[in-house]
Amino acid sequence: MATVAVGVDVVDVARFALALQRRPRLLERIFTPRERSDTNDRPERLAARFAAKEAVLKALGSGLGDASFRSIEVQRESNGAPVIVLYGEALALAQAKGIGELHVSLSHTQTTATAFVVASSEVPSAG
Repeated sequence: MATVAVGVDVVDVARFALALQRRPRLLERIFTPRERSDTNDRPERLAARFAAKEAVLKALGSGLGDASFRSIEVQRESNGAPVIVLYGEALALAQAKGIGELHVSLSHTQTTATAFVVASSEVPSAG
């Protein structure tokens, strides 16, 4: 496995919670039903997943609008570890870049949520 790219994002939990309060439809636009269930709609957990989606887009070398947030899903393995699953546009972006796997680390407090993503490929990068 070769590292292709990394992405990191930090979200202010209070600002994110306020945005969700002001625009409740954001929950449906950003998160899948599974993500909402996994987080119990807790703001700090949702903020961490939002940070992960942003970090994935950065690792894919993309900007907002290149893939919908719902095409990037943060799931949990049986041991609770987060894992990224891509669909649709996000999956197409990853395939176009030769990215075969995304590794994610999430962390949050009551005030800050952070995500770090490492994109890797089976093919070593030239350079």
